[in-house]
Amino acid sequence: MAEILVCDDDKDIVEAIDIYLTQEGYHVRKAYDGEEAIQVLKNNQVDLLVIDIMMPKLDGIRATLKIRESNPLPIIILSAKSEDADKILGLNIGADDYVTKPFNPLELVARVKSQLRRYTQLGSVSHKQGNVYETGGLMIDDDRKEVTVDGEMVKLTPIEYGILLFLVKNQGRVFSINQIYENIWGEEAIAADNTVAVHIRHIREKIEINPKEPRYLKVVWGLGYKVEKL
Repeated sequence: MAEILVCDDDKDIVEAIDIYLTQEGYHVRKAYDGEEAIQVLKNNQVDLLVIDIMMPKLDGIRATLKIRESNPLPIIILSAKSEDADKILGLNIGADDYVTKPFNPLELVARVKSQLRRYTQLGSVSHKQGNVYETGGLMIDDDRKEVTVDGEMVKLTPIEYGILLFLVKNQGRVFSINQIYENIWGEEAIAADNTVAVHIRHIREKIEINPKEPRYLKVVWGLGYKVEKL
């Protein structure tokens, strides 16, 4: 049974989410501000976090930044703001997904399932041997779920890992933003440009010496992205 932490200062929203997630067989833990969420994560094994942005004491932005220092669990941000800038901010600080209030609870449940499925797949140990992919100094050991660049370990979130693995497995091939989104998120790409672009930028910041002049993960203007064969 997956453990889901729901953090929102609106207790009615927390209770509503609890009802829907419990019906799906998940165990729900609750917090009502960012500080409380961090304490719950320190003291319990949690598989996914749903957290609101606007909260007292410690808001969702700062809480997510703090959590990401040591915890790679999937994070879904909730916010009443629907502007692209706020969505990009949420992704920039390390969130894996973003749901705008008011939201359909069934959509949130679907996104929770999607993130957990991806995280579980990335965290499981493959029974196959030799699932190692390389290009230049970039190496992905898909058995160990490890990424190294010139021998140095690189820490990626589950979605970042999924995108990079997908592109490295298909070195030299150009994929559009929609193709990347549909392969990684497993759903139809609707207004996916910003979402994919933010994750691509994060990957570059972690694997490239100079993200502005990438060696590995390159844009093909007007077409999409590819990982170079080196």
